[in-house]
Amino acid sequence: MSHIAVERNRRKQMNEHLKVLRSLTPCFYLKRGDQASIIGGVIEFIKELHQVLQSLESKKQRKSLSPSPGPSPRPLHATPSPDGPFGFENVKELGACCNSPMADVEAKISGSNVILKTISRRIPGQIVKIITILENLSLEILHLNISSMDDTVLYSFVIKIGLECQLSLEELALEVQQSFS
Repeated sequence: MSHIAVERNRRKQMNEHLKVLRSLTPCFYLKRGDQASIIGGVIEFIKELHQVLQSLESKKQRKSLSPSPGPSPRPLHATPSPDGPFGFENVKELGACCNSPMADVEAKISGSNVILKTISRRIPGQIVKIITILENLSLEILHLNISSMDDTVLYSFVIKIGLECQLSLEELALEVQQSFS
């Protein structure tokens, strides 16, 4: 086979694989139709699915242990291991977690923003409660992503931190956690 035919076959195969990836990925992860955007969107989608899986596994482990009486915030100082997900061996995150049998809430700083994630069973009207709390705290929601699987839902917020904000990450996580009661 000539070099041209081999290259044509490789491009055809690559385009077919990209079409499959595009069809398996929700449209809001795909900004544009070029190859780099498709691959980037798929990576973001896989990261989100990985987080849902980890949360479900931790919830399953907590259910097998004795249930905790209520939510209790705790500082989050995570340094993922070299063999951890996506190889973020040098990443240091500061944040807070607040977990209960009803929901897991995590708040962490990302640059000049806060990333707030909640995972729980699907509760009608819960997203409105969370948004109301954030707005009452004078926080500006820059981005919201909702992922669901069966009866479980993950809400991921990117929130702008104002200079006047005096709320700690632990307090934010606890405020949002209490909306699940």
